[in-house]
Amino acid sequence: MNWKQEWKPLAAILAVFAACYWLPVDWLQASRRVENALWESLHLVKWYAQEHVLLCLVPAFFIAGAVGVFVSQAAVMKYLGPMANKTLAYGVASVSGTILAVCSCTILPLFAGIYRMGAGLGPASAFLYSGPAINILAIVLTASVLGPEMGIARAVGAISFAIIIGLLMHLIYRKEELSKVDAAVAMTEPEVSRPLWQNGLYFASMVGILVFANWGKPAEPVGLWQAIFAAKWIITALFALSLAWILVAWFKVGKWKMLIAAAPAAVLALALPEHPALPFVAGTIGLSTLTATSQDNDGELREWFKTSWDFAKKILPLLFWGVLVAGALLGRPDHEGLIPSGWIAGLVGGNSLWANLFASVVGAFMYFATLTEVPILQGLIGAGMGKGPALALLLSGPALSLPNMLVIRSVMGTKKTVVFVSLVIVMSTISGLIFGALF
Repeated sequence: MNWKQEWKPLAAILAVFAACYWLPVDWLQASRRVENALWESLHLVKWYAQEHVLLCLVPAFFIAGAVGVFVSQAAVMKYLGPMANKTLAYGVASVSGTILAVCSCTILPLFAGIYRMGAGLGPASAFLYSGPAINILAIVLTASVLGPEMGIARAVGAISFAIIIGLLMHLIYRKEELSKVDAAVAMTEPEVSRPLWQNGLYFASMVGILVFANWGKPAEPVGLWQAIFAAKWIITALFALSLAWILVAWFKVGKWKMLIAAAPAAVLALALPEHPALPFVAGTIGLSTLTATSQDNDGELREWFKTSWDFAKKILPLLFWGVLVAGALLGRPDHEGLIPSGWIAGLVGGNSLWANLFASVVGAFMYFATLTEVPILQGLIGAGMGKGPALALLLSGPALSLPNMLVIRSVMGTKKTVVFVSLVIVMSTISGLIFGALF
C-alpha cells in the first residue's frame, strides 16, 4: 500500500470522526442554533437574489460576455498581458473599483472574462481585488461614519494591496506567465469591425447601467451622493437608452426589433415608477431575446448572448451554494448563524496578532454586500472591537467571501486561489497591526 497516496482519505476520515465524536448536539439543541442557521441561510439567499442577482450580476454577465466577444484576445494581451507595460497594466487594474463600485461576487464574471482572454495573472489579480475593495462610495462612508483616519487608511491600503498582490501573484507564478509571453508574441492584431471609440461607448453604457442601478443610499440625505441617489433610475434609464441607440446605429439591430424589445420596459417604467426592478427585469428579458434571436450576418450578437449565458450558468450555482453556507455559519447583520456573534466580538478586541488575524479570516469568509460592511463594523466597534482589527476586516471583507472563493477556484485553480486568499489575509492582518499601533 502506498501511504503517500492514502494519507488524504485517512485525514478526511479522521476529521469526520472527530467532528462526530465531539459534536455539541445538546448545546445546539438547547440554543436552537441549527434551526436558526437554516433560516438564516434561506434569508440570506432570498436577500441576495432580491438585491444582487438582477441589478448586479446580470449586467456583469452581459459585460463579461461582451469582453469575450467584442474585445480581441490580442488587445487584452497588449494592455493586461504579461508583456504589457507594467505601470499601465497595474495602474488600470488597481483603480478599477473607483469606476465599477461592485461587490466581491459581481466582479467575478468580469475577472473570469479578462483572465480567460489571456490577461496576465498579476493584473487580473489586481483587478479581482480592487474591483470591490476600492469603492469611492464605501470609502467616503467609512470616513464619515468610522472617522477620516479609517477612511484614508482603507483607501491607501486597498490601492496598495491591489498592486502588491498582483505583483506577488506574478512573481510566484512567473514560470507559467512566461508561456503567455510566447503566445503574445505570436499573436497578431485582428481586423476590427468598428473603431475603438465606438466599442468604448458601448462598454461605457453597460458599465453605467451597472454602477447607477446599484448606487447605494448615502448615510446623510444631503449633498452630491444623495442627489445622484435620488436620480439613479433616471440616470440608469439614460444609459439604457444609450445602449439601445448604440445597438441600432453600430450593431445593425433593426429599429422595429429594438422598439418591440424595449417597449415593455418603457411601459412598466412609466406605469410603475415606484417599482424600478420591474422595468429592469423587462429590459433584461428584451435584451436577452433580442441578442439570442439576432439574425445578423456575422453572428456576433448571438455570440454575445451565448458567452454571457455561459458565464451565468457556471458562476451562479457556485454563488448560490456559497451564500447558503455563509448564511448558515455567520448569519446576516444582527442575526446569528451557527457561530455566535458574541464570540466574534470578543475575539477582535485590542490589537493583538490573533485579533487582527481572526478579523481578517472572518472578513474573508463572510459575505458583505457593497456598503454594508460599514454599519456592521460600527456595531462591532461599539461592542469593543479594536481599530486595527476593524481595518483588517475592511481590507479583507469586501474583496473576498466564501461564494467568491468558490468561483475564483473554478477560474484559476485551487493553488492560485489559496495563494491569493492567503495574501489578502496576511496583508490585512499586518495592516491592522500597524494601524492599531498608530491609532
